[in-house]
Amino acid sequence: MSEQINDQEILEMTDAEENSAVERCLTFESGDLILYISTKHVIEIINNHSITPLPLVAPYIKGIINLRGQILPVVDLKLRMGQGGDCSSNSTCIIVLDINSVSLGILVDSVRQVVDINLKNVRPIPLKRQQKLLDGMVIMEDGSVFMSIDCQALSSTDD
Repeated sequence: MSEQINDQEILEMTDAEENSAVERCLTFESGDLILYISTKHVIEIINNHSITPLPLVAPYIKGIINLRGQILPVVDLKLRMGQGGDCSSNSTCIIVLDINSVSLGILVDSVRQVVDINLKNVRPIPLKRQQKLLDGMVIMEDGSVFMSIDCQALSSTDD
């Protein structure tokens, strides 16, 4: 009987490990990439918000927004990743993030959906395709490739 309990405990541990490897992630588009970030960093998504430009800042910093009394820098993700191009259309939005108590907004082309991603399926990006701010990729069941945002690099002021 004790063997049954042990087998059951092992099955429960395996289920718990499987669940801990799955993370809820927000998927969004920036340029020609589909990106994702853990929902634990996402505070909110805002549309039609006025961005106040700042002088003498890096070109990828679009400016600041006043979000209910909190001043947040807004980073144009395409420019930050060196893709260039204008990031303004009807579906353009700002994703407000909190990364290690640093709040910032990222300007993206469009938000897609929230999905569960098994972190065991995340692979390193092939070196020749590796870009700034990306730290992994996952191939979804439909064959699409989602790239993971490196939160530490995103919140860093280093180029």
